[in-house]
Amino acid sequence: MFKNIVFLGLVSFFADISSEMVYPLIPLYLTSAFGATPVLVGIIEGIAESVASLLKVFSGYVSDKYKRKKPLAFLGYAAGLFYKLALIFAGSWVGMLFARVIDRFGKGIRTAPRDVMVSESADKEHMGKAFGIHKALDMAGSAIGILLSFFLLKSVGEGGYKTIFALSAIPVILALAMFGFVKEKKEPRQIKEREHFWKNAKNINGNLKLYLFVAFLFTLGNSSNSFLLLRAGDVGFSSTDTILLYFIYNAVCSVLSIPFGKISDKIGRKKVLIAGYLTFSLVYFGFAFAPTKSVLIGAFVLYGVYTAMVAGVERAFIAEISPVELKGTMLGLHSTLVGIALLPASVIAGFLWENLGSAAPFVFGAVLSALSALILASFFGKKNPQKA
Repeated sequence: MFKNIVFLGLVSFFADISSEMVYPLIPLYLTSAFGATPVLVGIIEGIAESVASLLKVFSGYVSDKYKRKKPLAFLGYAAGLFYKLALIFAGSWVGMLFARVIDRFGKGIRTAPRDVMVSESADKEHMGKAFGIHKALDMAGSAIGILLSFFLLKSVGEGGYKTIFALSAIPVILALAMFGFVKEKKEPRQIKEREHFWKNAKNINGNLKLYLFVAFLFTLGNSSNSFLLLRAGDVGFSSTDTILLYFIYNAVCSVLSIPFGKISDKIGRKKVLIAGYLTFSLVYFGFAFAPTKSVLIGAFVLYGVYTAMVAGVERAFIAEISPVELKGTMLGLHSTLVGIALLPASVIAGFLWENLGSAAPFVFGAVLSALSALILASFFGKKNPQKA
């Protein structure tokens, strides 16, 4: 099923090209076209992300219940096309909010069923490699989309936002075309009682519950990437240079995702995740106290290393330690918990930045990350037959 993993990766590759062609431009477009304040931009993104977070667990539950993951994932990616149309026709910040909700709605319903299909396309010995391949293609698409956004903006100027929005629809169409090559594991359609998950939640393995708690705790210190970009501006990088720093981060993650996925297959997910959390702690200390541009560039590179170590591996980890019949639900629940934690994380980071200085949110995140690594190392047992 290696081809299936590659085609699922290509779906994300093209979808992420489209998303990142647009994402860096949204704040600029909101402020220049509609006079939106930074606070309003934050509110719009917060509402949109909340929609995605709440939908992920229900999407996973539906895919488990009805055993039909491909149509649900396809619908989620198809929302990206409607998102671009909504951007083009938006005539106010309210229209932009509606567009962002459409985009995050798609993200919310596609993530869990897609991840289940990736896990079902790999054997247990190569689960990390499978998610590594998917993440590598995903981040490669992000990197290319960022570069396209950078060059298109320089070419058409700030008056050509809608032209870029229209062009970004092309990769979405290619992503949807890739679904024609994706094969879903055939399972009998079973409609279970709706309360099945909630009735048996107490029977979920303690290791899984512990990791979900660790992921939530870690995310409380992992605020929006916007703060990283703001910090780059603090150190002296221009807006265009900051976009290129974001590109470096995505490129590094893309290159290293497969190697770290393979490593997790050999030495266990737990060890790689602990190393990843400690790496994140080092990255955030770097952002907190970076004295020069060179140090900050190094921090962005190391941030890409951290993402390669954790993003794909944690999905493989959850897929392994989840009950088979609740795999989609657990993957969705993880995404939901992370999304819920991101909201207070960004609020806390903003409060710390404003009241204690720009280094404070990064010190806070570094400490929580180190604490997460300590909890995972100390309390996560090996009661499962799967490799921990």
